[in-house]
Amino acid sequence: MTATTTDRATPTGAVGTAHTRVEGRDKVTGAARYAGEIPFTGLAHGWLVLSTVARGRIGSVETAPVLAMPGVLTVLHHGNAPRLHLDYVGLLGVPPDPTAAVFQNDRIPHAGWPVALVVAETSEQAREAAEALVVTYEQEPHDIEFHGERPEAYPVDGHMPGVTEKGDLEAELAASTHVVDVEYTTPEEHHSMMEPHAATALWDGGRLEVVDSNQGTTWVADELSRMFSLDPSAVRVRSEHIGGGFGSKGLRAHQVSAVMATTALRRPVRVVLTRRQMFSLTGYRSPTAQRIRLGAGADGRLRALEHRSLSQTSTVWEFVEPSAGVARVMYDAPAHRTANEALRLNVPSPTWMRAPGEAPGAFALEAALDELAERCGVDPIELRLRNEPDRGPVSGMPFSGRNLDACFREGARRFGWADRDPRPGLRREGNLLIGTGTAAASFPAGAGPSTAAVTAEADGTFTVRIAAADIGTGARTALTLVAADVLRVAPARIRMRIGDSDFGPAMIAGGSTGTRSWAWAITVAADELRERLAPGTGIPPEGIPPEGITVRSDTTAALGALAQVERHSFGAQFAEVAVDVTTGEVRVRRLLGVFAAGRIVNPLTARGQLVGGMIWGISMALHEEGIRDRVSGSHYCGDLAGYHIASHADVPLVEAYWVDDPDPDDPVGIKGIGEIGIVGVAAAVANAVWHATGVRHRTLPIRPDRILTAGGPHV
Repeated sequence: MTATTTDRATPTGAVGTAHTRVEGRDKVTGAARYAGEIPFTGLAHGWLVLSTVARGRIGSVETAPVLAMPGVLTVLHHGNAPRLHLDYVGLLGVPPDPTAAVFQNDRIPHAGWPVALVVAETSEQAREAAEALVVTYEQEPHDIEFHGERPEAYPVDGHMPGVTEKGDLEAELAASTHVVDVEYTTPEEHHSMMEPHAATALWDGGRLEVVDSNQGTTWVADELSRMFSLDPSAVRVRSEHIGGGFGSKGLRAHQVSAVMATTALRRPVRVVLTRRQMFSLTGYRSPTAQRIRLGAGADGRLRALEHRSLSQTSTVWEFVEPSAGVARVMYDAPAHRTANEALRLNVPSPTWMRAPGEAPGAFALEAALDELAERCGVDPIELRLRNEPDRGPVSGMPFSGRNLDACFREGARRFGWADRDPRPGLRREGNLLIGTGTAAASFPAGAGPSTAAVTAEADGTFTVRIAAADIGTGARTALTLVAADVLRVAPARIRMRIGDSDFGPAMIAGGSTGTRSWAWAITVAADELRERLAPGTGIPPEGIPPEGITVRSDTTAALGALAQVERHSFGAQFAEVAVDVTTGEVRVRRLLGVFAAGRIVNPLTARGQLVGGMIWGISMALHEEGIRDRVSGSHYCGDLAGYHIASHADVPLVEAYWVDDPDPDDPVGIKGIGEIGIVGVAAAVANAVWHATGVRHRTLPIRPDRILTAGGPHV
């Protein structure tokens, strides 16, 4: 696997130059310790017990035999756990997620619901006792059946409106020369990060401390303080190193149960989830059923666009996968309708997962655009460029920047798109059919209010404190470069301290907003500090006191004053596939992406993010599929042996490039790159499979059996 780009470094300054991770040596030598590895004196271990039925009530929890087992300290369950306060709105402006409010009643809403926590002296003793705990149930019929024709589906206003519409859709469809009316489906998908969820809770001098792996320490601290009715100053959450999150590492059952246990025992308690438990307790991407209707004139210009997306949610917590949202940004038409709908089932609650909504939504929309291009006899890239909107199709607001055309033109040049014969099934190498495909990608470029503190130390270094979270993205390094640039010093003179709620409120690592939000706060504080220390001269000056000089910032007002415009990153993605007509196996032989994603702070880690996202897209297109047993409501294969993800053998030549695209309203010019890499890949692969075989595959993943079953003129 290789990845290349044309790096355009900033002539003066650290931002824009490739820099290895500042914590890289600690990680490869083992000096960097993760949440489940940090030692504590007197540490006890908790093991969660999960329900084996998909719906009903707990009849009894037979604790006496377990409490007599070696090393067992306590068993928490709905009969003895403390009551939690759930009547509040948290920092993110939403009510608490009740999936984390464990042991509050005897109800079982889905298979794998936490019913007890066994705490013992060692992890082995806790696991043995947890597996021996007998829990009886009053079982009730459950419903996990998901498909697009369920009449109980309803529109959901989540972080965006559930339904948007303008114009007369049916009239424009009737008047269209070409019409596409198809359904696309995507399966349940899981985050599967390398580091399992883990938390250690303890009381220290009347203050609750939680050492955790999460994507926002101030967010988790706020939630815990509210749930347990504690003063915010009495809760500290630390999360220094995180082995991946992808949206799942927020407040979960393991942190809450660990706090309950340490409160009961008055000693540190650690709860680490197993890989199988993570399939039930830490969220996932909902399956989707998406209907796309497109109507176009003879020239391919859209007259009607409808994107309806259905996802599932639990009976405990309403969450919608906002897949139709991508159509609200990408293409306009006189008649335009989008709808995000949900269906309540006896399943665990879905959650944010890398490129939520955009990843499955772009698969459906961009595959449908390819079908329309075929019917119109127009090149797929040209069709997309003909339908470029001047303003937000739904919002009506101008774009802060929309360089999608530059991405497509540069990508087509590098990929050799001009040499492509549009007819399917023409290229063959023995048993292999070869095809190429493309798709567009977009992702919002937002920012959240954040605070930061920058200190000029007496030894000539600078310390930055901000409650950021580096979930493997390289944020710690990018922020170091930003601070060095503003202070006009070498990156080696910056000490970056992150992942501590005591540093003050800051945006979570999510929605590709992290680096942008944190860099803004650091820029404001560092700029004021530099001016305060030595206006017009080099810094640091002599005479800094031993405690240093500190400047704090808060970007709340600055962000609130921003003009309302459509802010997004964009990309064009290209794939070449080989389809084996004998086995049905699909291999991606080449993947290329060109992105307009703001100013690139660190080309080295940015490339890793973009390439990693594209590899995730391969995994989504060809491998990932969570399947539930209708009888039990549980997964057939809730582990990494049965849930297939892309591995090294599946990843060929992957290339990531970018075009100049600084955000004019951001002090550094940043947009966001964490999720844009995944968005268009599945569609590009699916479009390439059609080009190879002549058959459209509208259901992911594109498995070998589906290739063989679909057949076609060339297979």
